[in-house]
Amino acid sequence: MSTRSRGVLRIVFTSEDLALTRLATRTDLLWEMVGSLHRLQARDGGQTMTGWRRQARARLTEAGLLASVRSLLLPLAPKGPYFPDFLTPIEAQLGDEQALQTLADTPGKRMRAEMELLRRTAGLPCAELADLARGNRQAIKRLGRLVAGYCEAVLTPHRPQAEPALAHERALLSRHLVTGGAEQLLAHLPPAMRWRPPVLEVDYPAGLDRQIHLRGRGLTVIPSYFCRGNPVALVDPALPPVLAYPIPRRAAATAAASAAAGGEALAALLGRTRAAILSCVAHAPGCSTGELAHRARVSLSTASEHVHVLRQANLIASVRQLNLVLHYPTELGADLLAGRSARGPASFGGRRNTLLV
Repeated sequence: MSTRSRGVLRIVFTSEDLALTRLATRTDLLWEMVGSLHRLQARDGGQTMTGWRRQARARLTEAGLLASVRSLLLPLAPKGPYFPDFLTPIEAQLGDEQALQTLADTPGKRMRAEMELLRRTAGLPCAELADLARGNRQAIKRLGRLVAGYCEAVLTPHRPQAEPALAHERALLSRHLVTGGAEQLLAHLPPAMRWRPPVLEVDYPAGLDRQIHLRGRGLTVIPSYFCRGNPVALVDPALPPVLAYPIPRRAAATAAASAAAGGEALAALLGRTRAAILSCVAHAPGCSTGELAHRARVSLSTASEHVHVLRQANLIASVRQLNLVLHYPTELGADLLAGRSARGPASFGGRRNTLLV
């Protein structure tokens, strides 16, 4: 695609927007769902995605969902200029259960409005889509159940490959956000996004030019495994602004392969519980000690002890916010999880990772 034919999304920041810009702290189930539906409709991604598509169809057939996915989900999320915003609610950042519940609780008025946009751009080829377009409550509930079944059949089995790559990307960006603020994070996004203060320029499909003024609402940046090609923003300007983007493919493959090969070695090096704590910090940068204890299924005192050791080893950094202490992976910690050779004694912000107050 030539520069002339490429579309551009321009996201305009104020100083207040920079202060409110945040990075997704977990894998967004519904952005991954939409991205995976696009991958089922495409032939991209090489052998990795070809194998995934074959396995996905087999699992959907086994679960008895393939026909419903083909008749409802694929037309609902076409690989084109528009899919409804209600498919990717910001509440997904609160967890998978909250994501699915929010989708199932989509108000009829919003459903009707967004389905009308879909009708104009792609059509409504089946009766079930027409029911959704009328805001039918039972049709919305059935959609919620279908999405939950799809995610369980297709996304859950692939998480061991996707999560390490996403965790690695979030860890790198978290380091930039903590050490240099939002501008440093924006400046270190992949090449499809270019920070030219006060505007983030984003490659968009040919013929599509958009401009979003954040106006003090900030931006949530969401790395995605199944998103390919161009980053994606929501259409409705009234919704909380988000930007989902594809993580670099080479980095994704390297991180996933290294994590799969090195998980046992890391456990042997650090101890299984300590390795689990470090992995939790990378998967959810900014988590508290209490959250780590819950995720790793250990007591609060045990989690606190392991956090102290990991911080002394310069594998995590801790930041105090009000009455909480939040933990982030350092570059050295991210490298260790990804199985890369350390590039020398890394430091967080140029100093040892004692508690930052």
